[in-house]
Amino acid sequence: MTSHNGQWRFATDTTPEGIRESILTHLRLSLARSPDTATPFDWWISTAMMCQDHIVDRFLAAYRTQKIEKVKRLYFLSLEYFLGRLLHQNLINLGIVEQTKKALIGLGLDIDQIFEEEPQIGLGNGGLGRLAACFLDSLSTLRYPAFGYGLHYEFGLFHQEIINGYQVERPDDWTRFGVPWEIIRPRLSQVIRLYGNIDWNGQKPVWVGGKDILGVPYDYLIPGYNSPVVNVLRLWRSKSTVEFDLEAFNRGGYFEAVAEKNFCESISKVLYPNDKTEIGRELRLIQQYFFVSCSLHDIVRRFLKEHSNFNDFPSKVVIHLNDTHPSIAVAELMRIFLDEHNLSWDQAWKLVSQSFAYTNHTLLPEALEKWSVPLFERVLPRHLLIIYEINKHLLDSIPIDIPERDKIIRQISIIEETYPKLVRMANLAICGSYSINGVSSLHSELLKKSLFHPFYLLFPQKFRNVTNGITPRLWLLASNPRLSNLITKAIGEDWPADLEKLKALKSFVLDPDFQEEYKLVKQANKIELANLLKSRYNFILDPEAIFDVQIKRIHEYKRQHLNLLQILSLYRRILDNPNLDIHPRVFLIAGKAAPGYDLAKCIIKAINAVSYKINNDPRANKKIRVYFIPNYGIWSACKIIPAADVSEQISTAGKEASGTGNMKLALNGALTVGTLDGANIEIREAVGEENIFIFGLKAEEIAQLAAAGYSSRKIYETDPEIKYLLDWLGSGEFTPLEPPSVLHPIVHSLIDGGDPFYVLADFHSYKETQSKVDQEYKDQETWVSKAILNTASLGWFSSDRSIKQYATTIWNLSPCLPK
Repeated sequence: MTSHNGQWRFATDTTPEGIRESILTHLRLSLARSPDTATPFDWWISTAMMCQDHIVDRFLAAYRTQKIEKVKRLYFLSLEYFLGRLLHQNLINLGIVEQTKKALIGLGLDIDQIFEEEPQIGLGNGGLGRLAACFLDSLSTLRYPAFGYGLHYEFGLFHQEIINGYQVERPDDWTRFGVPWEIIRPRLSQVIRLYGNIDWNGQKPVWVGGKDILGVPYDYLIPGYNSPVVNVLRLWRSKSTVEFDLEAFNRGGYFEAVAEKNFCESISKVLYPNDKTEIGRELRLIQQYFFVSCSLHDIVRRFLKEHSNFNDFPSKVVIHLNDTHPSIAVAELMRIFLDEHNLSWDQAWKLVSQSFAYTNHTLLPEALEKWSVPLFERVLPRHLLIIYEINKHLLDSIPIDIPERDKIIRQISIIEETYPKLVRMANLAICGSYSINGVSSLHSELLKKSLFHPFYLLFPQKFRNVTNGITPRLWLLASNPRLSNLITKAIGEDWPADLEKLKALKSFVLDPDFQEEYKLVKQANKIELANLLKSRYNFILDPEAIFDVQIKRIHEYKRQHLNLLQILSLYRRILDNPNLDIHPRVFLIAGKAAPGYDLAKCIIKAINAVSYKINNDPRANKKIRVYFIPNYGIWSACKIIPAADVSEQISTAGKEASGTGNMKLALNGALTVGTLDGANIEIREAVGEENIFIFGLKAEEIAQLAAAGYSSRKIYETDPEIKYLLDWLGSGEFTPLEPPSVLHPIVHSLIDGGDPFYVLADFHSYKETQSKVDQEYKDQETWVSKAILNTASLGWFSSDRSIKQYATTIWNLSPCLPK
């Protein structure tokens, strides 16, 4: 790699002719195929291998430079990475999309069809995993040296099918045909221990016995946009350390011979095994420890290659905990320092507490993981001892004269004194980290005021805020080429590396010619989505209708059932008044419910039941239609988001930490309907109050209502419309071939279940806001100007800005190569 006039040059040939030859070479030598026998999938594999050649070239050059400089490096620990399809993203970041397109045209191939052949890498459940992937993209783009660590799930997130309106989970076997992006490094495998017991015969406790598991690293290279830096995502796959018992197999003990192998491989089998059962909870804890232990041993190994002792560990290593899942890393790094490197407790704790940073991604107490002490003692007996010792030091550090000391001790203790006792993993992460941050301004304030208030009183200097962001390379450049081309034509081509440059679009907000072009882009995207959903699912979408979109994980706090009640209200109004003057609207809802989350799955059933009723009712289906799009993921998001007119961000105020779907949709010109929750608040500040539709109770009003004694049953009994809608939903009319009780769990949760997310309290405000949306959409000139202003104002929400903020205020990280 060389630099000439500020441009980095690499050995691989980036001309269309060179790319074409590389594709053909891989087709012949890597796949043993000829052009006349190659399938479209073969062409995708060959094109991906060509792309990987270019990435490897950059990686090796950048690695040599980083190694010489012995730079400080970020190690990012996350249980989720939602990478999606990599070919298009990687070609964009390498700057060779057009060259590859010409090369494929020369081979008689369409690059868009090649992109469609790629399986999605769905190693995440939603926003958390996609955020991690966006951060990796920005880290490489901004030239920060980083390593991502996670799990190489065999099946990852499930494939969602909708059968008779119900979610059915199928395994997503994403690796079955091979993955050209993977580099397997078996010589860097790690052996970790589970179970066993403590030997107290020596001067200090020794962890003995138990079961060994092998962690095999699979590397993914992450190139930056217009950058020479390529960082690594290392994913661990679990294997057995025990040799295959051939003797047992030959004497007929087939199951005995493979039992150990099956147990070990189950650890990295599935993302988020169902934790309804004790064995499911145990597997989740093992998953978290397995990936953390493998990663930390790898980090220590890398550090000791360049250092003879650990004195410089915090100045060269920063380990970031992406949510609470990797929190066991605090105890594991202590164990490594104490047991494997014989450091004193004080030495080890100083290193640990100066090396970890923790991002909290949720305000839901139930999402802050807790493990029973008996489970912990069985699986990780040495770590339980270390956690007790950490807890003792923590509680002893609380000043004697602090007000309500006993109460604070109970709240911050890592051990919750219930029966059985519980290990609070978030408390462990806070105690062991030098930085704790939320992911939006409201979220960070609520962490300090409520969820982690006692910790904030004791350690206020630890708490910070870094609002989430999204990578413009995927969420605009790749997913919305029409709008990207329009932006480039208006303000130049530098904006994907500096999204704040979108502010220049503000001068075009009232430009009639630009408005018309922007409107045509949106219309073309809507037509494309309508055609796609027609061909795949036989959905009927009128591109002239409002495309009203709610796409996210199905959860009560995200309130898809509030959207559903409003749709039912609108349906009722149409039936009562066939001449109702509303603009036609298509409601598009998508998302997956956790396999063990019965009420979320019931919400999916209700959406599909109502959808079938409305879409087949000639009295209403000319004005409204409702569709649930199956198997929502990054690929479908990239199709839906550019076509959306309205973005539903309607979580209960104070419950959504940030959200990133709100950013993606607003960036692509959808107007937000939302509560003052998460990053909606900052989006409102960016776009202006008149360019967003805000409704509902604020977080502090929710808290006041809860304190006063919120009664959803009273609302049900005194509000005729709400009573009618809930009775209608539970009447069996929408599920005529099934028992009337099918949808009762939703109705029960909203009445006698206490309506924990204040759906009924916000219903009328939401309904009125939706009427306002309908009226404003009729004024297309004003609507389009607001859409343009949303695009122009969202530059601050780039993941590049987030990463710069982390690097400068939390990680103390510098770019490893000059521009």
